[in-house]
Amino acid sequence: MKTEQHIFSETGGWIKKGEQSLENLAQLVFLFGNTKLLKEQRNIDFVRSAYPGAQIVGCSTAGEILQEEVFNDHIICTAVWFEKSSVEIASEYIDSMEDSFITGEKLAEKLDKEHLVHIMILSEGLNINGSELTKGINHRLNDRIPVTGGLAGDQANFAETVIVHNQAGEKGLVLGIGFYGEHLQVGYGSMGGWDSFGVDREVTRSRGNILYELDGHPALELYKRYLGDHSANLPASALLFPLSLRLKNSETALVRTVLSVNEAEGSMVFAGDLPQGEFVRLMKANTDRLIDGALGAAEMSKTSLRNTSPDLAILISCVGRKLVLKQRVEEELEIIRESIGKNAAIAGFYSYGEICPIKPFDHHCELHNQTMTITLFKEA
Repeated sequence: MKTEQHIFSETGGWIKKGEQSLENLAQLVFLFGNTKLLKEQRNIDFVRSAYPGAQIVGCSTAGEILQEEVFNDHIICTAVWFEKSSVEIASEYIDSMEDSFITGEKLAEKLDKEHLVHIMILSEGLNINGSELTKGINHRLNDRIPVTGGLAGDQANFAETVIVHNQAGEKGLVLGIGFYGEHLQVGYGSMGGWDSFGVDREVTRSRGNILYELDGHPALELYKRYLGDHSANLPASALLFPLSLRLKNSETALVRTVLSVNEAEGSMVFAGDLPQGEFVRLMKANTDRLIDGALGAAEMSKTSLRNTSPDLAILISCVGRKLVLKQRVEEELEIIRESIGKNAAIAGFYSYGEICPIKPFDHHCELHNQTMTITLFKEA
């Protein structure tokens, strides 16, 4: 496996990073970038002219990752050439959140073929229930194939997210990237680092990813009391204060973050399900623990790669982490680099949700929020 990377900005144009040349060779290109830039066909045309034989996939972001740096309002282009492996792309349009489960099933069905070793999901970031999407994928695959990925971002605007598949970015699209071949090894890991506090609160009324009541009280009203002055900036300010969801019969808690609020109903829409009868706790950030969480994700991904040196690392971190870490945001990238080694190309984005199994070697994927999620690729 070999990689080649470019970065684009409106002021600087396209700049190549490194000496590698994969023109006319790459089979897959990742594009992570600003929503507006990805909607301009000329930017996709440039990539197509450089890599005419490649499948081009990508998404809008809440920040772009290139090696150990974070950018805003750029496009990060990572071209990949596989010596012995292959890729297939499945796509589905989603009209409403209610179709999230069936969308996951359809994507998995299209990709579930001989020699499939991994699936990466790049999804519409707003009009989607990430929990139902992963449930549909798991249902079709029966937990046989590991799945990672993320939901597209739009800075902290929550206005529009787009997905790229061989043409300018579009709304309402979900991609499944299937990786095939016995020579390809894939490692993955996901971890947060947020601190929960206060009492457990029961989800007394919800529907899927829409939360109406906690402990019998309107959820939005309670949340606003908790946020105080920050409530004026909802839903963006909710990224700083997610909920920890403790599932019955599980030692692991999942983090859930807000996508939108409905003032008239007093309800909140989350990136994933908040099942009625489960318990949640309020959460807050500790910057040192967030960076430790990134290291934990790196170590977990190395474990599932069986501690071999990766060729490529795709990093998907939540926009909430970026907002909290501020000027320290690149520290989580630097500590990942120290962990995975100097040889891997690093690319990625800040997201509205992350997809990954909870433990190394598990194949049952979950929708996470506020985590650093890492997928490592190595072609043996």
